[in-house]
Amino acid sequence: MSSFVDECGINVSAGNGGAGVVSFRREAHVSRGGPDGGDGGDGGNIWIEADHNVASLLAFRDHPHRRAKNGTHGSGAKRHGRSADELIIKVPEGTTVYELEGDQVLADLSQNGDRWLAARGGRGGRGNARFLSNKRRAPTFAEQGEEGEEKWLRMELRLLADVALVGFPNSGKSTFISKISAAKPRIADYPFTTLEPNLGVVQTPGVPEFTVADIPGLIEGASEGKGLGHQFLRHIERASILLILLDLSQTSEFSPERQKAVLENELSSYRPELLSRPRLVVGSRSDMSVEGSKFDGQKISSITGVGVKEVLYQIAGLIEEVRLNKPVNPTRILHQPEPEGIRVERVAETQWEIKDRELIRIANLNDLSNPDALAYLQDRFKNMGVDRALIRAKVKKGEIVKIGKLEFEYDEDE
Repeated sequence: MSSFVDECGINVSAGNGGAGVVSFRREAHVSRGGPDGGDGGDGGNIWIEADHNVASLLAFRDHPHRRAKNGTHGSGAKRHGRSADELIIKVPEGTTVYELEGDQVLADLSQNGDRWLAARGGRGGRGNARFLSNKRRAPTFAEQGEEGEEKWLRMELRLLADVALVGFPNSGKSTFISKISAAKPRIADYPFTTLEPNLGVVQTPGVPEFTVADIPGLIEGASEGKGLGHQFLRHIERASILLILLDLSQTSEFSPERQKAVLENELSSYRPELLSRPRLVVGSRSDMSVEGSKFDGQKISSITGVGVKEVLYQIAGLIEEVRLNKPVNPTRILHQPEPEGIRVERVAETQWEIKDRELIRIANLNDLSNPDALAYLQDRFKNMGVDRALIRAKVKKGEIVKIGKLEFEYDEDE
């Protein structure tokens, strides 16, 4: 069974806020005990964070659900509930987070420590002590805890490597990476031996340390999804340098020239900018080539070691040049601010819905069966401009208006 997973769905459920409590002081020496209900604690947020110690998305393949803890409820004597701890989900460097459906990028976590708020925990409800005023001397209501955000997301991993090995199946990529690093890919004499990318670290005296990704062999039509198509090509996207290995052995189906043309066409078809990357074209498996065969370029044999060191020095030179000129890329996180102002939208012929995060939260937090709570909501909504927004939208008397869980019949004379 494969131990490398580079794409998965994940369900994140932030914690719910704890409920505020209705409570009054009951002490013999206090003649007029007032409200003393405490607030509920906030639910836990969920963060997704890049960690260089995590190698793949395997942990989410069979267990995609992640849930943060809820805040605890408030109690009397103005004792507030405890807020829940945040839940931090560790993913590999190079993980991109998308909406479940579509290609909208929400976060690109390319470096160790990059983090993104995936789901916001619910706010704890306020206890009745918070609603004490000259108008309300004995508030008999408190807020419920807000529900935490819950959503499905899609994550993709693109390996972060200095060099990506590109070639046909059985072009010697796995043998090459095993020769120059401690990576131990499976090697055999049949196509598609490598069914998952391998990442190796090259540490050679006199050569700066760098990483190499052994990308599973490409075939003609890979950019259109043939073979494993885009699943392989995506790992080439982040590499700074491309090392194209052409099979010089007698068993190769295509000539080196044909291999080079097909590989460059697949790269260009997938992402045209890939061909603008620094790249080396090397003849591989030279120990198995036909005597007298023509190939104008650097030749290597990973079995005998011929030419390997020379190629490493060429790669090191390119890497040094790229690193000197590479700009600092900040974490790409897309912020989607809530639209400003109260939006009133018609949802049916005589039904309207108010779209405003804060108004919906206030409506959902309160006990709608409590007359005191409803009176408080009415005053609060009026002060926040709900009446004016309904008039601007030309809502008519008797039509139904919904705000979160609250539904009421509009009376324009109020």
